[in-house]
Amino acid sequence: MPIRQLPDHLVNQIAAGEVVERPASVVKELVENAFDAGANDIEIRIEEGGLRLIQVRDNGRGIPPAELALALSRHATSKIESLDDLEAIASLGFRGEALPSIASVSRFTLTSRHASEQTAYSVTMQRDVVGEPAVVARGVGTTVEVADLFFNTPPRRKFLKTPGTEFRHIDRVVRTLALSRFDVALRLIHKGRTVVNLAVAGSHDAKLVRLRELLGREFAEHALPVDAESAGIAMTGWIAAPDYSRAAADLQFTFVNARAVREKTLVHAVRHGYRDVLFHGRQPAYALYLAIDPARVDANAHPQKLEVRFRDTRSVHQFVSTTVEVVLAASRSSTARSRSVAEVAHRGAPQASLELLASASREPLPSSSNLAVREPAPPLAAATAGAEYPLGFALGQLHGVYILAENAHGLVVVDTHAAHERVTYERLKQEFESGHIASQPLLVPDTVALSQAEADALEAAADELRRHGLELRRTGPDCVQIDAGPVLLAGADLTSLVRDLASDLVADGASRRLADANAEWLSTFACHHSVRANRRLSIEEMNALLRAMEATERADQCNHGRPTWFSMTLEDFDRQVRRGR
Repeated sequence: MPIRQLPDHLVNQIAAGEVVERPASVVKELVENAFDAGANDIEIRIEEGGLRLIQVRDNGRGIPPAELALALSRHATSKIESLDDLEAIASLGFRGEALPSIASVSRFTLTSRHASEQTAYSVTMQRDVVGEPAVVARGVGTTVEVADLFFNTPPRRKFLKTPGTEFRHIDRVVRTLALSRFDVALRLIHKGRTVVNLAVAGSHDAKLVRLRELLGREFAEHALPVDAESAGIAMTGWIAAPDYSRAAADLQFTFVNARAVREKTLVHAVRHGYRDVLFHGRQPAYALYLAIDPARVDANAHPQKLEVRFRDTRSVHQFVSTTVEVVLAASRSSTARSRSVAEVAHRGAPQASLELLASASREPLPSSSNLAVREPAPPLAAATAGAEYPLGFALGQLHGVYILAENAHGLVVVDTHAAHERVTYERLKQEFESGHIASQPLLVPDTVALSQAEADALEAAADELRRHGLELRRTGPDCVQIDAGPVLLAGADLTSLVRDLASDLVADGASRRLADANAEWLSTFACHHSVRANRRLSIEEMNALLRAMEATERADQCNHGRPTWFSMTLEDFDRQVRRGR
């Protein structure tokens, strides 16, 4: 066929294929437009899962009557004017494709009253033809009605799910948008019933209320606040304590300059921050907000703006990972540590947590063969030493597995192996990170074939890799030779590791694979060299472990994410035996 210009209607429908995946995509675009218009009150009405009707009503600045038709033409926007604006996007929308794309696959009505006008006007659009504006009654702001979505593209409509399924997607999108803007009131109404009704949340307590409503009571109870800034990047929000982990990644929300994104750098960075405290196969839960110079972020990397690219991926990854790690290390578990006997196996509200002593002097690392203290433990002094010794003093052992200790509030139960594993691992890490990692020459050096770009990246990172025990030498344009590997990874598949390192370095400019592999070995070593079950300990040995826990970061969980201890207050015991005090 000859080359020819596509008709506008077909162009808009092609664009709709990128912008409008399902009704939830329409809701996202329209609500983000309302955010950009300065609205602080937005109502979303849905019928039949968005297939019959999507109506978004806001109290934003509105659109002047002369610009209503222009708003429905392609690439018409008030948000950018020049290439400089495009390279530093501060708004959520900017491409001018959403409204005409949505209008091309629906029966579309746009009603708006600008803040400078006394009258509201409404226009409709059918097959790229915009009707004449009609005077209507409404306050300042904009209402968009999208009826009979995909009515003129039956194949697209056939790919949609049931109204119930489509509404669940809408509900998740609205909740994500509500998490992104605490300063906006949001209401979601489905079939005449209010499903979400959120007031403006300005204060810290009000934000926690919204967090509880959107993500659940348990998340809010386990949430640890995040507030950090470094090198022009700021991050706020909440991460859940490790013992509130999930089987799926369904409670992971990241926002960059108030834009909800699913960006692999951020997901990996957060996961890396949890690496020492999360049980294998479990997923962390979090809602994190990054603020960064828009010029350092490419927001135009995805048609639906679900992904972004950072100009300096390595610095963002390091900042996020380090921040999460520091928050987890500095915090104490928010899970139920003080529970009744009946609640231990089920649920309980947080009542007590371990306050690690920042000023405590570190005892020598206890080993599984020699747990000892420098001075004898005070006999049953826990009642008067609550502030100084929050884990109290040992009373004895239960089945050679648990330490039973008395503190100022009641009973503390410690999983001996899990606690000793954490103490051992943290001490090994400190010693390990204080110097270079020992390497071991290979009997037969191994040559790894790579792309030239990967070989270049490995050569540039050679000094850093050497500090982690891996010695490489460039032997050709597209190959490197492994001369030595970390002693810790003796017997490991170094060839596969080097290929993965090269891939990471080319894609992201950085890699944590080697450091993570060494850390995993340390964790395994700590596990295998910690006190095993059924080993009887003396009172002095038990107290030595309790003191070591009080001086160790992340002592609430073992290296695999399991809790190391819990406590029961005297009030818990009184309730169990119905004793009045």
